[in-house]
Amino acid sequence: MHWTERRDLYPQGVASGDPDAHSVILWTRRPFAQGTRQLLTVEVSEDDAFRRVIAHAQAPVSSAADWTTRVLIAGLEPARTYWYRFTDSDGNGSRVGRTITAPLPNDPRTVNFAFVSCQDVNEGKLNAYRRMIYEDERAPAAQQLDFVLHLGDFIYEVVEYPDEVKTRYDRTIYEVARIPDGHKVGNFHIPLTVEGYRLIYKGYLVDPDLQDARARWPFVCIWDNHEFSWQGWQSTVKAGKFEQPAPSIKIAANQAWFEYLPARVAPPSGSLDQFGPPAVQDGVPITEFDGNGLGMEPNNLTAIHSLKAYRTLRYGRNLDLIVTDQHSYRSADCFSDPSLGKLGGEEFIAMFPEALMRVLDGGRACNGGNPPAEIRFNDAHVPNPRRNEPPQTILGAEQKAWFKEKLRSSTAAWKIWANSQGTLDQRADPQNLPPGLTKEPWPADGGYAAMSGGDYGSAFMERAEIYQLVRDAKVSGFAIVSGDLHSFWAGYAAAELPPGKFDPVGLSFVGASLISPGAMEAQEHNLPKDAPLRPLFLADRPAGAAGAAGPPDWTHNMLLRHGVRACLEYAKSFDLERARSLSNPDLAPHLEFVDMGGHGYAKVRLSADEMRTEFVCIPRPIARSERPDGGPLRYRVLHTAALWKSGERPRLKTAVLEGDPGLSI
Repeated sequence: MHWTERRDLYPQGVASGDPDAHSVILWTRRPFAQGTRQLLTVEVSEDDAFRRVIAHAQAPVSSAADWTTRVLIAGLEPARTYWYRFTDSDGNGSRVGRTITAPLPNDPRTVNFAFVSCQDVNEGKLNAYRRMIYEDERAPAAQQLDFVLHLGDFIYEVVEYPDEVKTRYDRTIYEVARIPDGHKVGNFHIPLTVEGYRLIYKGYLVDPDLQDARARWPFVCIWDNHEFSWQGWQSTVKAGKFEQPAPSIKIAANQAWFEYLPARVAPPSGSLDQFGPPAVQDGVPITEFDGNGLGMEPNNLTAIHSLKAYRTLRYGRNLDLIVTDQHSYRSADCFSDPSLGKLGGEEFIAMFPEALMRVLDGGRACNGGNPPAEIRFNDAHVPNPRRNEPPQTILGAEQKAWFKEKLRSSTAAWKIWANSQGTLDQRADPQNLPPGLTKEPWPADGGYAAMSGGDYGSAFMERAEIYQLVRDAKVSGFAIVSGDLHSFWAGYAAAELPPGKFDPVGLSFVGASLISPGAMEAQEHNLPKDAPLRPLFLADRPAGAAGAAGPPDWTHNMLLRHGVRACLEYAKSFDLERARSLSNPDLAPHLEFVDMGGHGYAKVRLSADEMRTEFVCIPRPIARSERPDGGPLRYRVLHTAALWKSGERPRLKTAVLEGDPGLSI
């Protein structure tokens, strides 16, 4: 058929998603000025010149789906590379896309994939995709990526306008979209309708590096929070003080996700052609919850069930990819009750006693069903706000039962849990601070401090339940890949840390953000120079011979890995060996690597007997690199683990292949 490339008529490019051994979903957007529905044709070829076309299909586009199309192409060969393109009735064609089918379930070949997250193009550029493409094009065929796993924050629904906010930290604010029907919270505009979410997706998808990545590989996607609402849960929108039940906004977010990210999900319409949003009423209070924290208000249930994104994909003999949704079914934030602010402890910068975090997480089930009546921090105390509430859940009961069954029944060598949120504990040991460093002492009974809330690292009861299932069902090859934290982490899946029994059942990795600012960037700009605990996060080097001090060293990494004594020594002497000699061995036996300032992506290679996870870290991506390789690297670090048998302890080996990861090890 006649085809002339007209990328201007397909402004968001092309994409493919969720391949299996014989089929894949192909996607594009072709807006039309006239009418409400048009038909495109999609061709699939065994070669990039389209001399061996093996499939044609109609691809309907309509105004009801914002002129997007999703076409399931079947009858393909397993583990094959194909090329595809769309054409309208006048011969105007999209760019050419490339996709790859999965191997058959019994195929022993190695599987390669990348995992990415957090691509806030409002505040930076996607140099990491350019690096990924550049390296993949030059890699041996057996090491080229089979797919890209996107673990959420594909968009950020909180949008800054460059004429209102020119910079954040040292970052330029780039134009994404103007939201005519939104709400403003601080400097951020947030959408309230499907059109608002669509505008954001369209703004993101004009990025050339994102378009090139989607045209090169099939993507497997799951949302995190920003595809719907920054601090939202179930169908409640929350951004700072703005909070309301908003099932229509949840449905709008689901609809836009469905329209712009090709995935094997079933919309309310039952057709890939368009979403078919169900009718709901906003503003109805959610007052009744079941025993797992699920709001039983009918509009809430309709909204969260309008699109089920959790699913599995099989890649040969070596990979079962189990993808879960961390936001649609979760209970409300159990650590945010306003009364907790009366406890004090602000000097300790995001540290809160781990034992108290466990009380809040466990709710009425804490301490075997006998939770404490009060929460105490030194002399301050408040009534336990969670005493009569169910334990925190991130997965929700129905999804959790499904997830556990998928783990039990998997026959692949590696069972990879793809979830948007990390599972590794973030903790510190302020009980080892020298007396007098802070005005208020750390509580005598405070013990270790937790430094996070809201992901699986502080969902202690639910995480333990999952890990116990892994142990009881004798699941081997269990590993987790996550995003959200804007940092690189490598370690072990363990329900308890010392003084509890450290007995890991698997591996756990977190990939850094592609763009979005992380903790180190925030601390460099916001942590006062005279803060007593600044050395635990940033070590300020003295001015050199030229009179200017260099950037601070990121001791936050050392705090999480080695503890306060190591940090204080390093900030005083900058002697790394001496600092590490003061490491607290009981603080973080679950961690092998942490970089709270990392950006980039991770690559995974799975064979029958080994998992290799490579962190590819780039400099802070505040401007687009003009280099074909996407710019320089900060470092490349490889984590390798041999497949272990059930009952054995997994072991990671970490090697720096290139560059300098600083205080991350």
